[in-house]
Amino acid sequence: MRTLALAAAAALAACAAPRPNPVGVRTGLDVLEAEHFKPLRGLRVGVITNATGVDRAGRSVVDLLAAAPGVRLAAVFSPEHGFAAAREADSVASDRLTVAGRVIPLYSLYRGGAEGMRPTPEQLQGLDALVFDIQDVGVRFYTYAATMTMSMEAAKAAGLKFFVLDRPDPIGGDTVEGPIMDVPRLAGVDPVAYLPVSTRHGMTIGELAEFADARVGLEGLRVIKMRGWRRDLWFDQTGLPWVRPSPNMPDLAAAALYPGVGDLEFTNLSVGRGTPTPFGWIGAPWIDAQALADRLNAVPLEGVRFEPSTQTPTKDAYAGLAVPGVRLIVTDRRALRPLRVFTALVTALRDLYPDDFKLRWERSRRLIGLEEFRELYETGAASADIAARFDEDAARFREQRRPYLLYPER
Repeated sequence: MRTLALAAAAALAACAAPRPNPVGVRTGLDVLEAEHFKPLRGLRVGVITNATGVDRAGRSVVDLLAAAPGVRLAAVFSPEHGFAAAREADSVASDRLTVAGRVIPLYSLYRGGAEGMRPTPEQLQGLDALVFDIQDVGVRFYTYAATMTMSMEAAKAAGLKFFVLDRPDPIGGDTVEGPIMDVPRLAGVDPVAYLPVSTRHGMTIGELAEFADARVGLEGLRVIKMRGWRRDLWFDQTGLPWVRPSPNMPDLAAAALYPGVGDLEFTNLSVGRGTPTPFGWIGAPWIDAQALADRLNAVPLEGVRFEPSTQTPTKDAYAGLAVPGVRLIVTDRRALRPLRVFTALVTALRDLYPDDFKLRWERSRRLIGLEEFRELYETGAASADIAARFDEDAARFREQRRPYLLYPER
């Protein structure tokens, strides 16, 4: 039997370094706490959360709900990577938690395949509401928004209320980048392609819930909004503790590059998993590090530069090998456009290493989301031309998301 104290300790140990000029942002959990949990009083609830579900003082939403007056916490659900946000397995087993002297079931929503990401009718039996409190990273193919949407669908089928405790988009809510998922057999089915949004959508998890509900049609969706958050804020400007949302997302630097470098996951590159800088370095044994860095630095990309770097990943592709590659150094995160970094990387690798670099197309389309991309790539389209096509989708999605924004654009 696991205890909540162990998971909470791991979460607090992952908090980032001091934050510059922090703003006093209050998450949906902080707001709910300030309201003495009144919206949940009289309800028997299940909470969908992990180690990121903490208030400004680092206290877990599970502990807070268990002690909340008039609220009966009856179940806890955890997403991919488990309750402690530390697992990398293809599935995570259900378990139990001891909270306030009570044993509460901990149900895994990552039991294998998309259907294993939904709460079952049996798990929801006897509940009045589900509460969702997980920190997202602002990227379409990160699976937490899919977990939320599938849980909303399950809540509708069971006639439950659904509360979302809003949290920031950590890489800012004023920038939209990348293709809108347009592969019909994946959208609404595959967890990394579930919502038809741009790769970097610039939305909070509460705004994504409002967007998803246009299709789900819940009777009882309620988003507990943040206080003090603005769309131009990055996470380290909020005054909130950074808790690692998954094993390979240790800090905001990784999150900033993830929308672009993450698109290279299903190639024969290492994307830095198992190195000190996941998503901040890419490499493969056949790369000439200096040549690749020179090629990339000649591309007019704002906010980033590239350095030759040899790393020895401890896991995934090329684990245990000293691998040449390039390190991505962010020089201006507001100017950085990670999807442009992706198009520069993928075309440079295509042109320099045509016999070595491989895109695993069936899996890559799940991340990239644009059927047209393969034709552009294979016909030798330039980085700028692919980026321009991505920008068309981003401009279209910026308009599509507008009715669902809970915090004003500037």
